[in-house]
Amino acid sequence: MRPRHLVYLIGEDWFFASHFRARASAARAAGWRVSVITRTGAAADTLRAEGFDLHSVDFKRARIDPIAEFRLALHIAALYRELRPDLAHHVALKPILLGSIAARIAGVPAIVNAPVGQGFVFASRTAKARLLRPFVSTALRATIGTRSAIAVFENEEDRSAMIASGAIRADHTVLIRGAGVDLARFRPHALNAAPIRIVLGARMLRDKGVREFIEAAAILQGQGTEFILAGMPDPDNPASLTEADLRAAHHVTWIGHCDDMAALFATCHIACLPSYREGLPKFLLEAMACGLPCVATDVTGCRDAVIADQTGLLVPPRDAPALAAALARLIADPSLRAALGQAGRARAAQLYAEPVICAETLTVYERAITQGAGR
Repeated sequence: MRPRHLVYLIGEDWFFASHFRARASAARAAGWRVSVITRTGAAADTLRAEGFDLHSVDFKRARIDPIAEFRLALHIAALYRELRPDLAHHVALKPILLGSIAARIAGVPAIVNAPVGQGFVFASRTAKARLLRPFVSTALRATIGTRSAIAVFENEEDRSAMIASGAIRADHTVLIRGAGVDLARFRPHALNAAPIRIVLGARMLRDKGVREFIEAAAILQGQGTEFILAGMPDPDNPASLTEADLRAAHHVTWIGHCDDMAALFATCHIACLPSYREGLPKFLLEAMACGLPCVATDVTGCRDAVIADQTGLLVPPRDAPALAAALARLIADPSLRAALGQAGRARAAQLYAEPVICAETLTVYERAITQGAGR
């Protein structure tokens, strides 16, 4: 009897490596054969060396070309026919839209759709995002709730909104809180009292609040603090800053891509993510696991991770002075930093531990297989 075959359809290999590798490894340990259809880049060699079966496709997140996207859907359908998956796991908006078309054409019996953070189209206020939003929303509602699909959401707000829209039945949805955190790797460390180091780790996007972070650093200059930006621009995202923007930013240190966030957290006192919208940000979960107090925005996803005045502080989005005031409060109060950090570590251990998330995901896979068989 052949092993059951799980295929991930995901836009970028690096995102699979950072957010789904542990779950895919757990699936392999449980007896699944695992393949990944993605745009291959810097992470591909490492993933192949770990035994993952990668298939490269031309995902371009910034592309708006219905003919090109339909051709890509047909190409994915051809891959599905070749691979014959028992279950396809579609991650993010474009893979859900194209993968659902491809799965219908190829007759994939079971589907898991994971819209994660929903991205530029829903976070940005630009004219392009506002123009695209109704079309993407309509397409998402048409594809996410097919009878053979289960939709996995990272926060309750997104789940409730999708159910309320009529796109999917509540019993076809599941809440899984993020990507999971390796608690042995991400753990608290003792720190020197000064200087206070504040870190934001993300793609360098306006929608991640990078501009507000830079402005807050300028407001707080001279207070013996270091502001660190960790991450790279994302040229495929219309909200991306450029390398020139980041090099020109005063009062912050941009270190680019960081291969070891646990080591970086071990040198920092405060984590900050002033994002405009999230699914459930892994950066904040890992920071909490390291015992760092977090300052984040009071928006979907961030407020699911950070409990106001318990594990961190919440501020309005797009408000650099409010962000600076919250950071100043933590800079001045080491006892508050310690209390919030301890509570954050406890919350991460209770809700976001990697084994918990992997087990919940494998349960969804079994349920999807059963649901698909009952069509």
